[in-house]
Amino acid sequence: MARRKGISIRQRRVSAQLRALRTARRLSCKDIAAALGWSESKVSRMETGERGLYADDVAAILGYLQTPAAIRNELLELVRDGQERNWHEIHGKLPTNWRDLIRFENEATAIHNYESLVIPGIAQTPEYSRTVIHGANPRLTGNEVETLVAARATRQVILGRRPAPSVHLILDEMVLQRPVGEPELRRTQLHHLLSLGERRNVTVQVVPFTAGAHPGLEGPFVLLEFVNEPTLVYAENRRASSFLEEEEHVERVRVAWRGLDAVALSPEDSARLIANVAGELNQPEEPPS
Repeated sequence: MARRKGISIRQRRVSAQLRALRTARRLSCKDIAAALGWSESKVSRMETGERGLYADDVAAILGYLQTPAAIRNELLELVRDGQERNWHEIHGKLPTNWRDLIRFENEATAIHNYESLVIPGIAQTPEYSRTVIHGANPRLTGNEVETLVAARATRQVILGRRPAPSVHLILDEMVLQRPVGEPELRRTQLHHLLSLGERRNVTVQVVPFTAGAHPGLEGPFVLLEFVNEPTLVYAENRRASSFLEEEEHVERVRVAWRGLDAVALSPEDSARLIANVAGELNQPEEPPS
């Protein structure tokens, strides 16, 4: 039986959390059903998104699992707001929705990511990630930086998954030229990007400076496609991020992606450009005269 189409991102988050909380307690759907006097299929459908979520039902499961009050209140609020589309979040020192992005990337069959400032997170080396994260927010402690570095590294696991999703990365040429870290760090990062581009399921393209004005000037985004769920857009800027699911927003991003694909260099020419930039980093600097 196919999942219900059109389930909101909030309800998708709650369904995933219900499953995670249950498995953490080493309980089965049958255990929950027996305790609450429900059918096993009802619990299973609540966790897979095949059944609509109701606050009373979710509260009953959370109560049985002895879920902490803060998590219980957060999930019940998501259920009550479940029919609202799009999800915007203001960050504190640490973003709180990176787990959702990792989960959606893991469920996606296709990931389209455009970046205008830095190497896409799914393609970053740990050293590059560490430099970018600390540079963007120097208030973070060492442990907080390492938490985010580990999260970005976790995103890359899906590249070797079987079946692996189709991953298409487009980046602005400025990303290659930006002096993030020492030359050796940048060179290693660019070689890693070239290596990823050789994978069968990964495409890497660069929008050259000569493209002039293009749709990517509005900012970076991730477009996530699924088999039985609506397409999602993830957009992030300073201290805020959004999951967009309304068709109007998704279609605008699809149009932007097609525009970027049209002006980007071919994968082969992009690889040559990346290799050239990496090669230039091998050149010793001219001593001052």
